[in-house]
Amino acid sequence: MDFQVALSDEATTDLEKVVAFLARKSQAAAERIGLELVEQIFSLVNFPDRGVPVKKRAGLRKLAHRHYLIIYRVDESAWRVEIVRIWDNRRNPEQLRV
Repeated sequence: MDFQVALSDEATTDLEKVVAFLARKSQAAAERIGLELVEQIFSLVNFPDRGVPVKKRAGLRKLAHRHYLIIYRVDESAWRVEIVRIWDNRRNPEQLRV
């Protein structure tokens, strides 16, 4: 059985902002990287524990792709992965709110 993957409202907004930011420089890059992030997110249906635990954030895991972190939590009893945030790793981590 595969896990269900869902994006929080914040993660959806994060993804939209990433794509919009990249599109200002290159529409092709925005589409490519946006699709790569979506592919990484939905790869968690089969391998939800492949990301590493987030230090000092119990229950959260992260998956890195390019300059971005996909931050998520796994609810094994419900077979669910919730994408909490998509964070540009070049930003100050102190600003990250989850």
